[in-house]
Amino acid sequence: MLKRVFVAPDPGRVRLRFAARAVIGIGLAVTVCGLAGHSLVAAITGGLAALLALFTVGDATVRGQAVTTALLPVVGFPVLALAAFLHDVPVARDVAFLAVLGAGVYARRWGPRGHSLGVFAFMTFFATQFLHTVPEQLPELFAAILLSLCASSTVRFGLWCYERRLPPVLAPTVPGGRGLARTTTRQAVQATLGGAFALAAGQVLSHERWYWAVGATWWVFVNTASSGETLVRSFRRVLGTVIGIGAGFVLAVPLHGAPVPSAVIVAVSVFGIFYTAAVSYTWMMLAVTVMAGVLYGLLGVLNPGLLALRVAETGVGALGAVLAVLLVLPVTTHATTNAWIERALRCVHTCTAEAAARLAGSESADPAPRVAELEQLLGKVRFSLAPLVHPFSPLRARKERARQVLALLDACAREVRGLASIAADPEASHDDRLAAACWRVEAAVEALTAPEAAGGPATDAVALPHPSTVEPVLAHLHGLEKALVELAVPLRSPTRTPLIGA
Repeated sequence: MLKRVFVAPDPGRVRLRFAARAVIGIGLAVTVCGLAGHSLVAAITGGLAALLALFTVGDATVRGQAVTTALLPVVGFPVLALAAFLHDVPVARDVAFLAVLGAGVYARRWGPRGHSLGVFAFMTFFATQFLHTVPEQLPELFAAILLSLCASSTVRFGLWCYERRLPPVLAPTVPGGRGLARTTTRQAVQATLGGAFALAAGQVLSHERWYWAVGATWWVFVNTASSGETLVRSFRRVLGTVIGIGAGFVLAVPLHGAPVPSAVIVAVSVFGIFYTAAVSYTWMMLAVTVMAGVLYGLLGVLNPGLLALRVAETGVGALGAVLAVLLVLPVTTHATTNAWIERALRCVHTCTAEAAARLAGSESADPAPRVAELEQLLGKVRFSLAPLVHPFSPLRARKERARQVLALLDACAREVRGLASIAADPEASHDDRLAAACWRVEAAVEALTAPEAAGGPATDAVALPHPSTVEPVLAHLHGLEKALVELAVPLRSPTRTPLIGA
């Protein structure tokens, strides 16, 4: 787990810049709220709005990100007002909370923008429970959110918009379907019922902090697409929370709400949330838990009993998610994994085609954006296969095959990156041998992903010259073809549950 965080590749230092910009943007947002004379509650609300805007908004283009950020108050303000007015009406409040939860998960069907708006709506309702918001506070909170979004947007889109220098990325979407066959529809039902269980059990544990259980259920479902993914995420959330509680005893409790050291720890926690999110959900939850503990300290309500209650509420919420995904309209890991592997292989096909066109002399062809898309798809494949390669998985044969698939797909990505760099070299352009080799590898990918190939190997080895006897640039094509041929074994294995092609 430590290696995954601190040794994980960070091409272009994107994760580092993502985290550093978040600290600056959220810090500026809270500072602006303070200078405007807002209360601590309003400053925390504004800081949360800035965090969500910087963390969840992930449209493919900078313009799309700006539009989604501008829409956040449109979704958030009505939810904030609804939650505030229902504060003293428990039954109506609970029903509304579950409705917002289900709608937030369902909104993922509209891609990154739907996901961002759904998260913002849910967390706005959640924050009103955390801060005990009442209608009289609404004008101040509205102003704080607007100020904070403006401040964080100034950093993101003005002072440090590093995305403008990156190739555009086509964000992968959840595999489709209709009605209850659609993953987002099934998960919306699951999340709502799981949230209902968490809400009821959480209120048995505490009439004041029950919302932590609902929040745990919500965040377990975010960015998952199968039952297996949700189970693994539940385990990691509880583990991260437990470790974070231990850190909270050491860091947050002794501070007694002291402003300056609390602000420093919050800033470090924010950095940890953003830096670790892409590689370790456990470490991200550790950072979230420490930050929440420090915020409770600033509000003057932190004590060891509260931290212990947080663990219990998180466990209840995770249990609600587990029961929901196992018993209500389950989405199999097998089906989801097949879809993501298929898309990753198709992306390899597209990258190779773009490189071939570039080598043939096309100036408009550019494999670089597709390489970036491939990296995102491989992240989805890793996350989808996480339940199979988890240490607790009892399916040894499938675990070994899943590990083979991950290793070989990583090899494909490595060779595709090298191929893209060769295609970008003006001296390599118009080389007929390289272009022909690209087309042969593309045909190998097509054979591997063709449905009729499900019963046997994807393709026979293409007779490329060995790289030791020709120009070194052919090594990438040779390695790519070798990985594709070897992928036929784990992907087309004639077992009861093949990883793809079933």
